[in-house]
Amino acid sequence: MPYFLDGNNLIGLARRTSRPEESDRTALVAELADRLRSTRSTVRLFFDGPAGRPSALGRLTVNDAGGSADEAILRHIRAAADPGQVTVVTADRELSRRARDAGARSMSPPDFWARFGSAEKRPAGKETENRTKVDVDDWMSYFADPKNRNR
Repeated sequence: MPYFLDGNNLIGLARRTSRPEESDRTALVAELADRLRSTRSTVRLFFDGPAGRPSALGRLTVNDAGGSADEAILRHIRAAADPGQVTVVTADRELSRRARDAGARSMSPPDFWARFGSAEKRPAGKETENRTKVDVDDWMSYFADPKNRNR
């Protein structure tokens, strides 16, 4: 079951800001990647702003919406083979309603964070060692997707 996350909304809730900085985005991506390591769930994270090429980090795909993340999320729901399998994570009531109208489910950010537990804790002094470890499942998932392969 894929989860579509409203990135700016999540950052706004956590940081109490309507204009997230690049460091806020980076922190959210790192947190999500850590939390998803031990799951089979897939997450598409959408950020407001100029269009960019999606980047994949194992089970996490980061999308720069090319405008409104809300509209990009709704486009992806409409394009999904089974919109009923998509869960939109946002505290935005209007986006939740529109996602449900398009056939998706909605979930609050606190419920999402509870569902995926806390990020993996790294032992003190092991930061460099852990940064160089490769999660084979993440790489296998990444390269199993034809769009991530060289032609």
